[in-house]
Amino acid sequence: MPRQPAASFVPDPQALVGTCRRFGPFGPPYEIIGMGPEEPRGDRWMKIRVLETGEVADYKFSDILDDPKER
Repeated sequence: MPRQPAASFVPDPQALVGTCRRFGPFGPPYEIIGMGPEEPRGDRWMKIRVLETGEVADYKFSDILDDPKER
């Protein structure tokens, strides 16, 4: 019987608000501060704040999932 790959877990975007991640392994940390609009293909924009500069920006949810959690 062939094995099926395990379903990957995708968190609810709202659950990430208030958490921190880092742009890749060496980039600056950022805080997820809110949800933005959803795109037609299912991705969503999220509002983030870069902790070092205070800059607020839009960042795709799918990209956030690729970034490591900040400890």
